[in-house]
Amino acid sequence: MSEWHLDEVNSDIETKTAIADSSADAGEDEAYPRPQLRRARWTSLDGPWRFVFDNEKKFAQPQEVADWPLRIVVPFPIESKASGIGDRGFHKACWYERDFNVEKSDSRVILHFGAVDYSARVWVNGIYVTSHEGGHTPFSADITHALNASGMQTVTVHVEDDPHELNKPRGKQDWQLEPHSIWYPRTTGIWQTVWIEEVPRTYIHKIRWTPHVEGFALTFEARIVGDSMDGLSIEVCIRHGERVLVDDRYRVIDNEVDRRLILSDPGIDDFRNELLWSPEKPQLLDATIRLMRGAEVIDQCHSYTALRSAGVLRDRFMLNGRPYLLKLVLDQGYWPDTLLAAPNDAALRRDVELAKAMGFNGVRKHQKIESPRYLYWADRLGLLVWEEMPSSYRFTRTAIKRMLKEWSEAIERDFSHPCIITWVPFNESWGVPELTSVGAHQHAVDALYHLTKTLDPTRPVIGNDGWESSATDIIGIHDYDANTHHLRQRYGPEVTTEQLFDRRRPGGKVLTLDGYPHRGQPIVLTEFGGIAFDTRPRHSSDISGETSEIWGYSVAEAADEFARKFHDLIEVVTHTALFSGYCYTQFADTFQEANGLLTADREPKIPIEQIARAVRMSRTHIQGAS
Repeated sequence: MSEWHLDEVNSDIETKTAIADSSADAGEDEAYPRPQLRRARWTSLDGPWRFVFDNEKKFAQPQEVADWPLRIVVPFPIESKASGIGDRGFHKACWYERDFNVEKSDSRVILHFGAVDYSARVWVNGIYVTSHEGGHTPFSADITHALNASGMQTVTVHVEDDPHELNKPRGKQDWQLEPHSIWYPRTTGIWQTVWIEEVPRTYIHKIRWTPHVEGFALTFEARIVGDSMDGLSIEVCIRHGERVLVDDRYRVIDNEVDRRLILSDPGIDDFRNELLWSPEKPQLLDATIRLMRGAEVIDQCHSYTALRSAGVLRDRFMLNGRPYLLKLVLDQGYWPDTLLAAPNDAALRRDVELAKAMGFNGVRKHQKIESPRYLYWADRLGLLVWEEMPSSYRFTRTAIKRMLKEWSEAIERDFSHPCIITWVPFNESWGVPELTSVGAHQHAVDALYHLTKTLDPTRPVIGNDGWESSATDIIGIHDYDANTHHLRQRYGPEVTTEQLFDRRRPGGKVLTLDGYPHRGQPIVLTEFGGIAFDTRPRHSSDISGETSEIWGYSVAEAADEFARKFHDLIEVVTHTALFSGYCYTQFADTFQEANGLLTADREPKIPIEQIARAVRMSRTHIQGAS
């Protein structure tokens, strides 16, 4: 049996059946903004808000804003058509406001923001309640003290986001007026869901799951917030379908519960595998958590987790303790009319379904901290995710401190999602451009690598993806050469790893920094392809320059040429035993980048079955193993 035995070829029918079966029980929690800690009493504040630009920063308090000339649809950024504003000019500041109804009671009311780019200050009924800096991570505030007894409330948000500032994490957001090359329209303001939640006076604030496949166990952590901690305990019930795996109760000590839950080990691999999560069988374990005072339930939430391990062993990526060939596609996570914000929850689900239908077992979410709803669908439908920190584009102390804070928040938010298998703090030395010569830049990458491993020791971390690797668990290489003969020469069996790392200079960069030789880590071709094939009418056949209407790393003029080039690239990469996997660029066209397998509207450029047949080429079958 080959080491790639987990990477089996599935038919289109099997894939579609698995998607339908695994999503059939999504139920009433389908659009809950925080999928792994769900309660019954919550209300979305998405929809129309009052809006005003404040580029001169005239206003400091809500009461100073006398006129609200515009209306905006939240959670779409102001630059998007769906927002109703659609203004892609340079704007430094703006204000949002809306009314909502919630009765004041014995409960607490928590106001949540999924993401606001870049810094936000929030008032409720003119009372300041919170602030947050960082455009990609959530924040919340207990607004109980600010509520009016009448039930009618007003929330006001002030946002600052200097479009020219390069020392903050901004990902693919362009600093020029019009998108160019690989940079896209900016995202200003609220771009993920705003919602309120009613909770008891003492409640479950956070939970966290850590799977241990090797011990058939789960670590469960809970943090309790509230007025009184006397006599509290937590009940945890975990089920796999109708089967109860855990039904235990633990005392709350110092506002916390931290317990290792040992599951009944079925012993035989066939039974064990039925409980393991993978893209082929995304088995989720449903959990109910109750906060108790004596026999009284004072808070209850629902969650899910999974038994899944991700790691490396010598030169191979390992999933659930077995070598696993990564077949990823690069996903920018943009939509034409809504930009970084998804049009709706169905669009997020559809993107997961499309990636799977094309034969890929994972995505590299590029320069974006994706919505938790995408991660929910990846968890439920079975799709691996590499999570990558959006880059800043200057190296300053301010930039590094901001990145440290926001990256830590992203890991905290997404730690419990089984779909996430790799963390990527830096990409292509963006924000650390002098890695080969400036010690502080090298220390920044090493520090983020070790910080990530400290916050999450259970997953691999790529310190800097693409080239100039230092501290890293996987060597990621970016190579957009469309000549398959060149790729065979560079990475074929006659090339030793010593020759590879001594000679190869993708983008003119060394693959590893001095003092960080290859230590046998897995090597993954984390960007390649980028074949531009534009299905829209074109006015220019030259797409290689920044001034052209469309952009790509190479070009195909017709569908059959596009299909042949894609197939040939996938075939040569799949044949290359050096690689533990690959990530093809890219999932969908993104503005001027026409190098997607799908159009920007998610229409396949060639039959999706044709894409899937190429991607599903198994190294097992190619090597003739049985």
